[in-house]
Amino acid sequence: MFVRPALALFAASLLAAAACGDDGGGGPDAGVAPDLSVEAAGPYPVGTVDVVLADAARSRDLHTQAWFPAEASAAAAAATGFGYAEFEAEPNSTTYADLLATAAPTCATRTAHAARGAAPAAGSFPLIVVSHCHECTRFSTATVAERLASHGFVVVAVEHTGNTLWNKQAGDGLPLDTTTLATRVADVELALDAALGATSTLPPAVVAAIDREHVGMLGHSFGAVTAGMVAQADARVDAALALAAPMENPLLPGVTVASIAKPLGFLLAVEDNSITELGNNLIRGNYDKATAGAWRGEVADAGHWSVSDLVGLVEGFAPGCGAGTRQTDGQPFTYLDAATGRAITAAYATAFFAAYLKGEAGALAYLDVARPSPTVTVTRK
Repeated sequence: MFVRPALALFAASLLAAAACGDDGGGGPDAGVAPDLSVEAAGPYPVGTVDVVLADAARSRDLHTQAWFPAEASAAAAAATGFGYAEFEAEPNSTTYADLLATAAPTCATRTAHAARGAAPAAGSFPLIVVSHCHECTRFSTATVAERLASHGFVVVAVEHTGNTLWNKQAGDGLPLDTTTLATRVADVELALDAALGATSTLPPAVVAAIDREHVGMLGHSFGAVTAGMVAQADARVDAALALAAPMENPLLPGVTVASIAKPLGFLLAVEDNSITELGNNLIRGNYDKATAGAWRGEVADAGHWSVSDLVGLVEGFAPGCGAGTRQTDGQPFTYLDAATGRAITAAYATAFFAAYLKGEAGALAYLDVARPSPTVTVTRK
């Protein structure tokens, strides 16, 4: 996540660089109906497993979560699910449960709809690797991961050791800088290697279910920059989607959007007072600079955490939960319902990757439709 003090370092650059515009280069494909199925769970029950990836070269262990299409026999267990605190072992499990107990009941997600111990469904499924936000968790966007897995993707989210919620609580986290960005990129590369079979840490059945020829990157906030960096540097990645932050920006240099010859997506929270309108204009500028196809969605009344299952969990994750102040005009307002924000994110993420990794025309057509309107506006080129 980007925070206000850091924004002062690059506000002038944003004003100069973040030209916004709408080229209208996309538009519905004639005769192709948008695939509205992305707005609900897909045909597969969801399985999930957590593992620890060991990076001996860096003396670094990374807690990692995978979600995947599961066999039909997992449907009942996935529907029942489990509490979010159960993603963690003690003492973090109790800490998370305590945070949920004091958080607003309608904001942070409380139940995961996935089956632990399930077997992957038969088939070969594109891979999506996820990089979480600054001081977050590997399950920060679990709702999105579940939707993707139910529609036939394997999702692998690495937890960036030292840059997690637990470090935030302890006050000993890594800074928001290019050194941490490089560490995060190396974390993602390790996860990619594991998922694509270069190591044997992930369960063999999960690795066997992955289509190695179709790989996407998804990132929220600091994770958006991480996703852009990996997409730029790693030929294995075919498309990348950024949530609530620009990939290329002067605060964390290294990504050059114009050099990424792959489809890129950007989901922008209009009332994102974590990156402010300067940051949102930079997202719009990133879209304008994309050279190999791009999509942008803008969500009204959404805050920086409206895409996340952690919204409202702690004070720093409050923007996106309950009452707020518009960063566009300083007036009081109520954020978009948290569940609706996650649902919008899950639908468009699923459509984006189905369009650009699976070549599904109905999913591409969905990217041209604003749902719900006027809350969402979209453009594609």
